[in-house]
Amino acid sequence: MNAVFLDFATLGAAELDTAALDTALPGLVAYAATPPAEVAARIAAAECVLLNKVRIGRAEMAAAPHLAFIGVAATGVDNVDLDEAQRRGIAVCNIRAYCTQSVVEHVFGVLLALAHSIGRLPSAVRDGAWQRAGQFCVLDYPLRELSAMTLGIVGHGELGSAVARTARHFGMRVLIARRPGTRGTQDDGRVALDELLARADAVSLHCPLTADTQQLIGARELQRMKSDAILINTARGGLVDSAALVAALEQGRIGGAAIDVLPQEPPLDGDPLLACAHPSLIVTPHVAWATREARQQAVDQLAATVLAYQRGERLNRVDRLPS
Repeated sequence: MNAVFLDFATLGAAELDTAALDTALPGLVAYAATPPAEVAARIAAAECVLLNKVRIGRAEMAAAPHLAFIGVAATGVDNVDLDEAQRRGIAVCNIRAYCTQSVVEHVFGVLLALAHSIGRLPSAVRDGAWQRAGQFCVLDYPLRELSAMTLGIVGHGELGSAVARTARHFGMRVLIARRPGTRGTQDDGRVALDELLARADAVSLHCPLTADTQQLIGARELQRMKSDAILINTARGGLVDSAALVAALEQGRIGGAAIDVLPQEPPLDGDPLLACAHPSLIVTPHVAWATREARQQAVDQLAATVLAYQRGERLNRVDRLPS
């Protein structure tokens, strides 16, 4: 198959073993990155297009008359016009469960850092707080055990359920939110988002970005959280109102936040969270998913979807965006 990978650099492929992909697609042309204006030209002759975050819509598909397969090196496929792909008979496949361990470890890494004030204590030591303490330890910052905390999970799919399992190993109580936009039933074991926010000591977001979840966590929702609660977002930046979160942190209405995703990535136009110097705010550049092991699984699974397609199978076929 005539094949191109439009944004190979997003996988940090230089440190990965690409043998499986080379076997599936001999002669694959891999571009480090592709600006929107160059997408149509680069896929014009392609039968197979691989991508991570590059957008492909109706115009791009129209420019590629031979296109038969789009492989997305991620679980989310909101950057592909699935309706147009289906209309044209183009198979779209994603990858799944490749970064679960990476995300789980990131969530608990930042949660432990905030619960144990690990980010704040080293700078206090450098500033002489230990020398001035008058005793053998410094107890000026919050120190909390996870086993005394309740974790609220919003989005109970592959990632959310894995985070919930790990939380229980720490002895945490776990609350699962009902899916936004649905009422659920009283005996489904889940709780309304408002109740979860009021009861949880930490809230971790793992839901997709849809019309129902856009700015799911705004000023109103932050106001409902405990004053020492921690918000963690490793899902999609658009789930959280950045300005409202900064205000809540600066006004002491929540205890801390760890944000791995922003509405615009890279944030070329800035974001309120980037300018916030709150000591209990951790902002990381969309890397919760990105351990070397997870990225290797991504490459291998992407190759597997190509090989399955070539055999006439439907491995990881995606027909519609989640509602």
